[in-house]
Amino acid sequence: MNIFVFETSLEASQYAYDLVAKALESGASTFGLATGSTPEELYSIIRDSDLDFTDAKAVNLDEYYGLPADNDQSYAYFMKKHLFDAKPFAQTHIPNGTATDVEKEIEDYNTILSENPVDLQILGIGSNGHIGFNEQGSPFDSKTRLVDLTDETIQANKRNFESEADVPKKAFSMGIGSILESKQIVLMAFGENKAKAVKETVHGEVTPNVPASVLKNHSNTVILLDKAAASQLDPS
Repeated sequence: MNIFVFETSLEASQYAYDLVAKALESGASTFGLATGSTPEELYSIIRDSDLDFTDAKAVNLDEYYGLPADNDQSYAYFMKKHLFDAKPFAQTHIPNGTATDVEKEIEDYNTILSENPVDLQILGIGSNGHIGFNEQGSPFDSKTRLVDLTDETIQANKRNFESEADVPKKAFSMGIGSILESKQIVLMAFGENKAKAVKETVHGEVTPNVPASVLKNHSNTVILLDKAAASQLDPS
């Protein structure tokens, strides 16, 4: 685990961009992508760059179950708005939030991941240490599956919906086992509300109670923090 602390989230996002650019220039062909507020600055920097992804593939971590791709709160919509419309990829893969055959959707997505090994995976972290929608207690060998969102996650996400009742209660999520198969992982965390999760990830034991702690078992993980997210870390 290599940890870098920056004054601001923008500086951390610029460093993440440099890692993406280096991976692309080195022949990376598949990028694992995350949604939410954490990678927005990274995607903005990419949009304004001259990076060319037309020969690359993208696979996304997750998608709300029950939301169609054209819903403005779906992660498919998010990715089009923040990245794909400006930077087209040869292929983009996001779980189908309205799949009627859930088991087939899961099987198909796991096949996509096995056939397209991720060269670089972008991650955020939840305030309870979750990665993707792999909540506390998620098995470390898990693959793509439909998960129940915790009340904590629902509460955190309700700001994006008109009411709490509109927040999806389930989501498709790439499993921890699949995430760990990525050749390089770049986890970004910004803000004081992530400081406790970062501390438990870095200084705590490897435990399903802090899903991100398993990244200590990965051979090539980079953690990029702003000063607020790093505020509870041991300075040494």
